[in-house]
Amino acid sequence: MRNYLSAAILAILIMIPMVATAKKKTVTIKVIETSDVHGCFFPYDFINRRPLKGSMARVMTYVRQQREQYGKNVILVDNGDILQGQPTCYYCNYVKPEIPNVAAEVINYMGFDAETFGNHDVETGHAVYDKWIREVKCPMLGANIIDTKTGKPYVHPYTMIEREGVRIAIIGMLTPAIPNWLNEELWSGLRFDEMVKCARYWIDYVKANERPDIVIGLFHSGKDGGIVTPDYEEDASLRIAKEVPGFDVILYGHDHTQYKDVVKNTAGQDVVFLDPSCNALMVAEATIEVTKGKRGKIVGKRVTGDIIDVSELPVDEAFVKYFQPSIDSVKNFVDRRIGEFENSIYTRDCYFGSAAFTDFIHDLQLSLTGADISFNAPLSFNTSIKAGPVYVSDMFNLYRYENKLYVVRMTGEEVRKHLEMSYDQWVNTMKSPDDHIMLLNDGSTDDKQRFMFKNLAFNFDSAAGIEYEVDVTKPDGQKVHILRMSNGEPFDEAKWYKVAMNSYRGNGGGELITRGAGISLKELPNRIIFQSDRDQRYYLMQEIEKAGRMNPQAHNNWRFVPEEWAKPAIERDRILLFGR
Repeated sequence: MRNYLSAAILAILIMIPMVATAKKKTVTIKVIETSDVHGCFFPYDFINRRPLKGSMARVMTYVRQQREQYGKNVILVDNGDILQGQPTCYYCNYVKPEIPNVAAEVINYMGFDAETFGNHDVETGHAVYDKWIREVKCPMLGANIIDTKTGKPYVHPYTMIEREGVRIAIIGMLTPAIPNWLNEELWSGLRFDEMVKCARYWIDYVKANERPDIVIGLFHSGKDGGIVTPDYEEDASLRIAKEVPGFDVILYGHDHTQYKDVVKNTAGQDVVFLDPSCNALMVAEATIEVTKGKRGKIVGKRVTGDIIDVSELPVDEAFVKYFQPSIDSVKNFVDRRIGEFENSIYTRDCYFGSAAFTDFIHDLQLSLTGADISFNAPLSFNTSIKAGPVYVSDMFNLYRYENKLYVVRMTGEEVRKHLEMSYDQWVNTMKSPDDHIMLLNDGSTDDKQRFMFKNLAFNFDSAAGIEYEVDVTKPDGQKVHILRMSNGEPFDEAKWYKVAMNSYRGNGGGELITRGAGISLKELPNRIIFQSDRDQRYYLMQEIEKAGRMNPQAHNNWRFVPEEWAKPAIERDRILLFGR
């Protein structure tokens, strides 16, 4: 009897830790983010008519792999800037707006769980993005995008997802710098609130009302930097990670820069901080392990993050087959021949002086508007249109964005100051003949907007309609010397001029016209005396079709001086940036 009781007691003692262990449960969740996809849905580059690395077709392969391992515990999110980029988007947005938007169809097919707005999504205008919102089946997030009529978020501020009893909150936000870039008609009825304050409000709200186990920030706003005003910062993701306790993971984008880190916030907590860059070449992945004990109480939580390169994965054949009709339609659109160029033009030439590529845009802006002066910057780092047949696809290399055309009233002094800021961001102040002439960064090429430049190259405005020199030995603010108007008339800093530029610049984009020329954002709408009905690409295509055969040439209306320093420095930096 005594032996029987001893055995029974021993069995009970053995079972106690087993019961305690059984009450604990660890759930593993994979969160995968795409950001700044810019229409790279399919493994084909419709602009250059060749196979494309990355694309959502390869992301789909990776997502299927993860779903095979983790099942429904894979959470898939996109961070915006999906409606502009490849001709696929342009075709659905403007050529055939009556068909379902392929950006929505891709999101739905892949089974995304949440989507945020990007600034380039807003740039498409209400007609396009409101239709897109209706077509997307997952929650569209934007806690700081406020409907001015109701005072409430225009879309969902957050969404709740539950996996195996783990409650996950995803709060979405957009950079509030929209008014610095876009005409108000594109975002009429909306305002964009400062992100840090908004994050504090919604983290408190979600914790009080939803009691999440995990909180994720999905922010279309870069790490830091960008436009900074008294009211907001363009890139506030790092500030939120540090200053707003409560987030376990922040998945961000907008700045096209691959980044992963663990940030310590003011409460001493770790925040996984990830940016997958752009064009569906990579994804950001957070692995979340939550251990729950009795009554669902969290007894352990571990979050790690990584950036996964999907650029060389096999394409998902089922994905491609499903979207083949869309692929064929866009190919038919971009493969139409519209004219011929007698010579090749290159964006790389635009950095080193007057260039045929930039001046071709200048010519269009001046001829369409009758303006006195034109501002324009290279919108792609290193692209070209070769001599020979010109196709619709080439128009997306010639002009990258769906900017409209503006004419702005500016004084001669404001014109010069605008150019001074442009060249100060673009050109180094040379101290000796051996210095760089370009203002370069530390040699990193990870930044897909700056490449090796210190600043954003799409803000490197040159001008047409005036003759001028840029003295690379002079300090900032004193480099530009305007000699005369190109028609031979004197240039007068006190005179009013009509200046053609794209809508991004005319609305304050890059701050050249505001911080540089000194025109306030409030004053800018009163200065705009013309805006085109359609985007610049549309008019460029019309001009080429009308002419049939064109021979773009550089105007040679401006140059870097002194030539004995500038010329050899240009050759050195050209090789450094683009090779021999």
